[in-house]
Amino acid sequence: MDPRDFCTSTRLLIVAGKGGVGKTTVTAALSRMASRAGLDVLVVEVEGRSGLAGIFGRPGGLDYAEEVMVPAGRPAGAGAVRARTITPDDALLEWLDEHGMRRISRRLLKTGTIDMVATAAPGIKDILVLGKVKQLERASASGARRGIDLIIVDAPAAGHAVTFLQSAHGLLDAVRVGPIRTQAQDVSEMLTDPTRCQVMLVALPEETPVNELIETAYSLEDLVGIQLAPVVVNAVYPSLGGLDADPAEAAHAAGVNLAPGQVSALAQAAAFRRQRQELQAAQTARLAEALPLPQLRLPYLFTESVGPAEVEILAAALASEVGKLPTPATVR
Repeated sequence: MDPRDFCTSTRLLIVAGKGGVGKTTVTAALSRMASRAGLDVLVVEVEGRSGLAGIFGRPGGLDYAEEVMVPAGRPAGAGAVRARTITPDDALLEWLDEHGMRRISRRLLKTGTIDMVATAAPGIKDILVLGKVKQLERASASGARRGIDLIIVDAPAAGHAVTFLQSAHGLLDAVRVGPIRTQAQDVSEMLTDPTRCQVMLVALPEETPVNELIETAYSLEDLVGIQLAPVVVNAVYPSLGGLDADPAEAAHAAGVNLAPGQVSALAQAAAFRRQRQELQAAQTARLAEALPLPQLRLPYLFTESVGPAEVEILAAALASEVGKLPTPATVR
Protein backbone atom coordinates (compact mmCIF):
# COMPACT_ATOMS: atom_id res chain seq x y z
CA MET A 1 0.00 0.00 0.00
CA ASP A 2 1.21 3.46 -0.80
CA PRO A 3 1.90 5.50 2.40
CA ARG A 4 -0.25 8.34 1.12
CA ASP A 5 -3.19 5.99 0.59
CA PHE A 6 -2.63 4.55 4.06
CA CYS A 7 -2.64 8.00 5.66
CA THR A 8 -5.73 9.17 3.79
CA SER A 9 -7.83 6.10 4.64
CA THR A 10 -9.02 8.01 7.71
CA ARG A 11 -8.88 11.62 8.87
CA LEU A 12 -7.93 10.93 12.48
CA LEU A 13 -5.41 8.40 13.78
CA ILE A 14 -5.20 7.91 17.54
CA VAL A 15 -1.92 6.34 18.65
CA ALA A 16 -2.14 4.45 21.95
CA GLY A 17 -0.07 1.98 23.92
CA LYS A 18 1.37 1.07 27.29
CA GLY A 19 3.67 3.69 28.81
CA GLY A 20 7.27 3.20 27.73
CA VAL A 21 6.63 1.46 24.40
CA GLY A 22 7.61 4.51 22.34
CA LYS A 23 4.08 5.73 21.55
CA THR A 24 5.16 9.34 21.13
CA THR A 25 8.12 8.35 18.98
CA VAL A 26 5.80 6.34 16.74
CA THR A 27 3.45 9.34 16.58
CA ALA A 28 6.33 11.51 15.36
CA ALA A 29 7.45 8.91 12.81
CA LEU A 30 3.90 8.47 11.54
CA SER A 31 3.45 12.22 11.15
CA ARG A 32 6.70 12.48 9.24
CA MET A 33 5.81 9.56 6.97
CA ALA A 34 2.53 11.30 6.10
CA SER A 35 4.34 14.60 5.63
CA ARG A 36 6.86 13.06 3.25
CA ALA A 37 3.91 11.68 1.28
CA GLY A 38 2.78 15.27 0.68
CA LEU A 39 0.18 15.56 3.43
CA ASP A 40 -0.19 18.37 5.95
CA VAL A 41 -0.35 16.85 9.42
CA LEU A 42 -1.55 18.14 12.76
CA VAL A 43 -0.31 16.24 15.81
CA VAL A 44 -2.35 16.65 18.98
CA GLU A 45 -0.88 15.95 22.41
CA VAL A 46 -3.52 15.43 25.11
CA GLU A 47 -1.54 14.90 28.30
CA GLY A 48 0.84 17.83 28.00
CA ARG A 49 4.03 15.97 28.87
CA SER A 50 4.77 13.55 26.06
CA GLY A 51 8.01 15.22 24.95
CA LEU A 52 6.85 15.43 21.35
CA ALA A 53 8.36 18.86 20.78
CA GLY A 54 11.77 17.64 21.98
CA ILE A 55 11.69 14.73 19.52
CA PHE A 56 11.33 17.28 16.73
CA GLY A 57 14.21 19.31 18.16
CA ARG A 58 12.02 22.06 19.58
CA PRO A 59 12.85 23.29 23.09
CA GLY A 60 10.09 23.43 25.66
CA GLY A 61 6.65 21.89 25.44
CA LEU A 62 3.66 22.45 23.20
CA ASP A 63 0.99 25.12 23.67
CA TYR A 64 -2.70 25.27 22.84
CA ALA A 65 -1.79 27.24 19.73
CA GLU A 66 -0.35 25.27 16.83
CA GLU A 67 3.41 25.32 16.26
CA VAL A 68 5.26 24.21 13.15
CA MET A 69 7.47 21.20 13.87
CA VAL A 70 8.54 20.58 10.25
CA PRO A 71 7.95 23.21 7.55
CA ALA A 72 6.37 22.24 4.25
CA GLY A 73 8.71 21.45 1.37
CA ARG A 74 11.34 19.47 3.29
CA PRO A 75 12.05 17.50 1.13
CA ALA A 76 10.48 19.08 -1.93
CA GLY A 77 6.80 18.24 -2.13
CA ALA A 78 6.50 17.29 1.53
CA GLY A 79 3.71 18.64 3.69
CA ALA A 80 4.09 20.45 6.99
CA VAL A 81 3.91 18.92 10.45
CA ARG A 82 2.23 21.09 13.07
CA ALA A 83 1.60 20.22 16.69
CA ARG A 84 -0.38 21.50 19.64
CA THR A 85 -1.65 20.36 23.01
CA ILE A 86 -5.29 20.23 24.05
CA THR A 87 -6.19 20.38 27.72
CA PRO A 88 -9.72 20.21 29.19
CA ASP A 89 -9.41 23.69 30.71
CA ASP A 90 -8.32 25.31 27.45
CA ALA A 91 -10.99 23.45 25.49
CA LEU A 92 -13.67 24.59 27.96
CA LEU A 93 -12.48 28.19 27.87
CA GLU A 94 -12.59 28.22 24.09
CA TRP A 95 -16.06 26.65 23.98
CA LEU A 96 -17.49 29.15 26.48
CA ASP A 97 -15.79 32.06 24.72
CA GLU A 98 -17.32 30.96 21.41
CA HIS A 99 -20.75 30.95 23.09
CA GLY A 100 -20.37 34.43 24.59
CA MET A 101 -19.57 33.34 28.13
CA ARG A 102 -16.00 34.57 28.56
CA ARG A 103 -16.55 35.97 32.09
CA ILE A 104 -18.19 32.75 33.26
CA SER A 105 -15.37 30.66 31.84
CA ARG A 106 -12.69 32.54 33.79
CA ARG A 107 -14.70 32.29 36.99
CA LEU A 108 -15.22 28.54 36.55
CA LEU A 109 -11.47 27.97 36.35
CA LYS A 110 -10.62 30.28 39.24
CA THR A 111 -13.13 28.68 41.58
CA GLY A 112 -12.26 25.12 40.58
CA THR A 113 -15.83 24.45 39.49
CA ILE A 114 -14.71 22.48 36.45
CA ASP A 115 -12.89 20.02 38.73
CA MET A 116 -16.02 19.63 40.86
CA VAL A 117 -18.10 18.96 37.75
CA ALA A 118 -15.54 16.48 36.47
CA THR A 119 -15.71 14.59 39.77
CA ALA A 120 -19.50 14.54 39.71
CA ALA A 121 -19.69 13.48 36.05
CA PRO A 122 -16.72 11.29 35.08
CA GLY A 123 -15.73 11.69 31.46
CA ILE A 124 -16.41 15.43 31.25
CA LYS A 125 -12.73 16.34 30.89
CA ASP A 126 -12.14 13.65 28.29
CA ILE A 127 -15.17 14.71 26.26
CA LEU A 128 -13.94 18.32 26.29
CA VAL A 129 -10.66 17.19 24.69
CA LEU A 130 -12.32 14.80 22.25
CA GLY A 131 -14.89 17.45 21.40
CA LYS A 132 -12.11 19.81 20.33
CA VAL A 133 -10.48 17.04 18.30
CA LYS A 134 -13.85 16.39 16.66
CA GLN A 135 -14.17 20.08 15.84
CA LEU A 136 -10.76 20.02 14.13
CA GLU A 137 -11.66 16.86 12.21
CA ARG A 138 -14.96 18.33 11.02
CA ALA A 139 -13.31 21.60 9.98
CA SER A 140 -10.69 19.67 8.01
CA ALA A 141 -13.28 17.48 6.29
CA SER A 142 -15.48 20.43 5.31
CA GLY A 143 -12.59 22.51 4.00
CA ALA A 144 -13.22 25.21 6.59
CA ARG A 145 -9.77 24.52 8.07
CA ARG A 146 -7.13 24.19 5.37
CA GLY A 147 -3.71 22.76 6.06
CA ILE A 148 -4.88 19.58 7.81
CA ASP A 149 -5.00 16.40 5.77
CA LEU A 150 -4.47 14.10 8.74
CA ILE A 151 -4.82 14.54 12.50
CA ILE A 152 -2.74 12.28 14.73
CA VAL A 153 -3.52 12.15 18.44
CA ASP A 154 -0.84 11.04 20.89
CA ALA A 155 -3.29 9.40 23.27
CA PRO A 156 -2.90 8.67 26.98
CA ALA A 157 -1.22 5.44 28.05
CA ALA A 158 -3.21 2.28 27.33
CA GLY A 159 -5.09 2.06 30.66
CA HIS A 160 -6.39 5.63 30.42
CA ALA A 161 -6.82 5.39 26.65
CA VAL A 162 -9.76 3.03 27.02
CA THR A 163 -11.60 5.27 29.51
CA PHE A 164 -10.60 8.32 27.45
CA LEU A 165 -12.19 6.90 24.31
CA GLN A 166 -15.12 5.38 26.21
CA SER A 167 -16.09 8.71 27.79
CA ALA A 168 -18.62 9.52 25.07
CA HIS A 169 -20.54 6.29 25.68
CA GLY A 170 -20.52 6.88 29.43
CA LEU A 171 -21.93 10.37 29.08
CA LEU A 172 -24.58 9.23 26.61
CA ASP A 173 -25.82 6.85 29.31
CA ALA A 174 -25.62 9.48 32.07
CA VAL A 175 -26.82 12.66 30.32
CA ARG A 176 -30.15 12.66 28.48
CA VAL A 177 -30.40 16.21 27.12
CA GLY A 178 -28.36 19.36 26.59
CA PRO A 179 -25.07 20.38 24.97
CA ILE A 180 -23.02 17.75 26.81
CA ARG A 181 -25.12 14.95 25.35
CA THR A 182 -24.92 16.52 21.90
CA GLN A 183 -21.15 16.72 22.19
CA ALA A 184 -20.93 13.11 23.37
CA GLN A 185 -23.14 11.95 20.50
CA ASP A 186 -21.01 13.79 17.95
CA VAL A 187 -17.79 12.34 19.40
CA SER A 188 -19.27 8.83 19.45
CA GLU A 189 -20.24 9.12 15.79
CA MET A 190 -16.70 10.19 14.90
CA LEU A 191 -15.03 7.39 16.86
CA THR A 192 -17.18 4.66 15.31
CA ASP A 193 -16.77 5.84 11.69
CA PRO A 194 -13.55 4.27 10.29
CA THR A 195 -13.35 6.85 7.51
CA ARG A 196 -13.09 9.50 10.20
CA CYS A 197 -11.18 7.77 13.00
CA GLN A 198 -9.02 4.70 13.67
CA VAL A 199 -6.73 3.65 16.53
CA MET A 200 -3.16 2.49 16.03
CA LEU A 201 -1.84 0.48 18.99
CA VAL A 202 1.87 0.26 19.81
CA ALA A 203 3.77 -2.41 21.71
CA LEU A 204 7.27 -3.68 22.29
CA PRO A 205 7.99 -7.32 21.34
CA GLU A 206 7.85 -8.32 25.00
CA GLU A 207 5.29 -10.25 27.05
CA THR A 208 3.72 -7.50 29.17
CA PRO A 209 3.34 -4.87 26.42
CA VAL A 210 1.90 -7.51 24.06
CA ASN A 211 -0.56 -8.64 26.74
CA GLU A 212 -1.69 -5.07 27.31
CA LEU A 213 -2.01 -4.35 23.59
CA ILE A 214 -4.24 -7.41 23.10
CA GLU A 215 -6.40 -6.47 26.09
CA THR A 216 -6.67 -2.84 24.93
CA ALA A 217 -7.56 -3.90 21.39
CA TYR A 218 -10.49 -6.05 22.49
CA SER A 219 -11.66 -3.40 24.95
CA LEU A 220 -11.69 -0.72 22.27
CA GLU A 221 -13.56 -2.91 19.81
CA ASP A 222 -16.10 -4.16 22.35
CA LEU A 223 -16.64 -1.05 24.47
CA VAL A 224 -16.08 1.77 21.97
CA GLY A 225 -16.71 0.14 18.59
CA ILE A 226 -13.67 1.81 17.08
CA GLN A 227 -11.75 0.36 14.13
CA LEU A 228 -8.16 -0.67 14.71
CA ALA A 229 -5.42 0.18 12.25
CA PRO A 230 -2.39 -2.11 11.83
CA VAL A 231 -0.47 -2.45 15.08
CA VAL A 232 3.07 -1.18 15.47
CA VAL A 233 5.67 -3.43 17.06
CA ASN A 234 8.38 -0.99 18.10
CA ALA A 235 12.08 -1.48 18.85
CA VAL A 236 12.55 -4.77 16.99
CA TYR A 237 16.16 -5.97 16.93
CA PRO A 238 17.37 -6.72 13.39
CA SER A 239 17.93 -10.44 12.85
CA LEU A 240 21.60 -11.42 12.82
CA GLY A 241 23.07 -14.69 11.65
CA GLY A 242 26.14 -16.49 12.96
CA LEU A 243 25.25 -16.05 16.62
CA ASP A 244 25.95 -19.71 17.36
CA ALA A 245 29.53 -19.48 16.10
CA ASP A 246 32.39 -19.87 18.55
CA PRO A 247 34.07 -16.43 18.85
CA ALA A 248 37.56 -17.89 19.18
CA GLU A 249 37.17 -20.07 16.11
CA ALA A 250 35.61 -17.25 14.11
CA ALA A 251 38.43 -14.89 15.05
CA HIS A 252 41.03 -17.47 14.14
CA ALA A 253 39.40 -18.09 10.76
CA ALA A 254 39.39 -14.33 10.10
CA GLY A 255 43.02 -13.97 11.15
CA VAL A 256 42.12 -11.75 14.12
CA ASN A 257 43.75 -11.93 17.52
CA LEU A 258 41.40 -11.38 20.48
CA ALA A 259 42.58 -9.88 23.75
CA PRO A 260 41.95 -11.72 27.04
CA GLY A 261 38.30 -11.51 28.03
CA GLN A 262 37.06 -10.61 24.55
CA VAL A 263 36.07 -14.18 23.70
CA SER A 264 33.88 -14.37 26.79
CA ALA A 265 32.40 -10.92 26.17
CA LEU A 266 31.56 -11.77 22.57
CA ALA A 267 29.97 -15.07 23.60
CA GLN A 268 27.82 -13.29 26.18
CA ALA A 269 26.79 -10.62 23.66
CA ALA A 270 25.86 -13.27 21.10
CA ALA A 271 23.82 -15.18 23.69
CA PHE A 272 21.94 -12.02 24.67
CA ARG A 273 21.20 -11.14 21.04
CA ARG A 274 20.08 -14.71 20.30
CA GLN A 275 17.75 -14.74 23.31
CA ARG A 276 16.37 -11.34 22.34
CA GLN A 277 15.63 -12.50 18.80
CA GLU A 278 13.92 -15.65 20.09
CA LEU A 279 11.86 -13.60 22.55
CA GLN A 280 10.63 -11.09 20.00
CA ALA A 281 9.88 -13.83 17.46
CA ALA A 282 7.76 -15.65 20.05
CA GLN A 283 5.94 -12.51 21.14
CA THR A 284 5.18 -11.21 17.64
CA ALA A 285 3.87 -14.67 16.73
CA ARG A 286 1.68 -14.71 19.83
CA LEU A 287 0.39 -11.24 19.01
CA ALA A 288 -0.47 -12.32 15.45
CA GLU A 289 -2.34 -15.36 16.76
CA ALA A 290 -4.34 -13.40 19.33
CA LEU A 291 -4.98 -10.33 17.19
CA PRO A 292 -5.42 -10.84 13.43
CA LEU A 293 -4.16 -7.42 12.40
CA PRO A 294 -1.17 -6.54 10.20
CA GLN A 295 2.01 -5.71 12.10
CA LEU A 296 4.25 -2.78 11.23
CA ARG A 297 7.67 -3.45 12.74
CA LEU A 298 10.04 -0.61 13.54
CA PRO A 299 13.73 -1.20 14.25
CA TYR A 300 15.44 -0.74 17.57
CA LEU A 301 17.68 2.33 17.33
CA PHE A 302 20.93 1.99 19.21
CA THR A 303 20.96 5.63 20.30
CA GLU A 304 20.71 7.35 23.66
CA SER A 305 17.83 9.59 22.59
CA VAL A 306 15.42 10.18 19.73
CA GLY A 307 15.65 13.41 17.76
CA PRO A 308 14.86 14.64 14.24
CA ALA A 309 17.45 12.34 12.59
CA GLU A 310 16.01 9.27 14.30
CA VAL A 311 12.47 10.32 13.38
CA GLU A 312 13.49 10.37 9.72
CA ILE A 313 14.93 6.85 10.00
CA LEU A 314 11.79 5.54 11.65
CA ALA A 315 9.53 7.34 9.17
CA ALA A 316 11.36 5.65 6.29
CA ALA A 317 11.13 2.28 8.05
CA LEU A 318 7.41 2.80 8.68
CA ALA A 319 6.83 3.71 5.03
CA SER A 320 8.64 0.52 4.01
CA GLU A 321 6.42 -1.56 6.31
CA VAL A 322 3.26 0.14 5.04
CA GLY A 323 4.44 -0.61 1.51
CA LYS A 324 4.17 -4.33 2.32
CA LEU A 325 0.46 -4.06 3.14
CA PRO A 326 -2.01 -5.12 0.47
CA THR A 327 -3.82 -2.36 -1.35
CA PRO A 328 -7.54 -2.06 -0.53
CA ALA A 329 -8.44 -3.52 -3.95
CA THR A 330 -6.66 -6.78 -3.09
CA VAL A 331 -8.03 -7.16 0.43
CA ARG A 332 -10.53 -10.05 0.70
